[in-house]
Amino acid sequence: MEMPDYLNADYDHNSAELVEVFDELPLWAAPFGLKLLDHIRYRKGIMALDVGFGAGFPLTELAMRLDQHSKVYGIDPWEPAVARAEKKIACYGISNVEIIRGVAEFIPLPDESIDLIVSNNGLNNVQNISEALRECNRVMKPEGQFVQTMNLEGSMSEFYTSLEKVLIDTGQQELVEAMNAQIHQLRKPLDEYLMLIESHGFSIESVIHDEFQYRFVDATTMFNHYFIRMAFLDGWKSIVPGDRQAEVFTRVEKLLNEQAEATGSLTLTIPFVLIDGKKA
Repeated sequence: MEMPDYLNADYDHNSAELVEVFDELPLWAAPFGLKLLDHIRYRKGIMALDVGFGAGFPLTELAMRLDQHSKVYGIDPWEPAVARAEKKIACYGISNVEIIRGVAEFIPLPDESIDLIVSNNGLNNVQNISEALRECNRVMKPEGQFVQTMNLEGSMSEFYTSLEKVLIDTGQQELVEAMNAQIHQLRKPLDEYLMLIESHGFSIESVIHDEFQYRFVDATTMFNHYFIRMAFLDGWKSIVPGDRQAEVFTRVEKLLNEQAEATGSLTLTIPFVLIDGKKA
């Protein structure tokens, strides 16, 4: 009897290459992605597309959960992250993935060629969401499943409430409007986003709400956390003129530290949704 491939396991647990890619995904992506993976309708022999796969999640996991007769495309413009995803694909021995270096506003795939599109907190971060949704509709087969996650406008409300108070207290009320405009640009109200999806030829099957929390001993540790500095701090700073940033953020830090002292820790809440739809 021929030996199944999976019995020929050749992973070297002492391999630096394996250890380098074993840490598969950032903590931020996990709550969204686990919810997404649970709601995919898994079938054999399908063509799938992951929009905005970053460093490879859920792209690689989805490919390994589907069979070898399925194919998973991933599209993302972030070159260093794409390179890391390619390392994972090679190290894990995944053969049913094809990487596309590009943006969701232009997907180089044929019309009606895709059975499943997933996006783990990715589509809501593209430059032109309408163009991206139009392209998703074009490449998807009729009745194809469209599953995406996104964090909501109330994300990190604890921080934004304190920032708003400080802006008002320092006579910069006009910047509150800039803060709210930035939130709207990055995290549109859910009803508005659902209407946008439907206007591009998709029907919504279900919307599932969830949330998770980032907890820190205080705001000082929060501001120094690598992911906060990498993913959020530049956006927060852009709200405040450069010559006022030290004053504003020092006050916000102090205010949040006082709250953390009173409650025992600082909590940032991340509400999010999973949207399960299909091409109408």
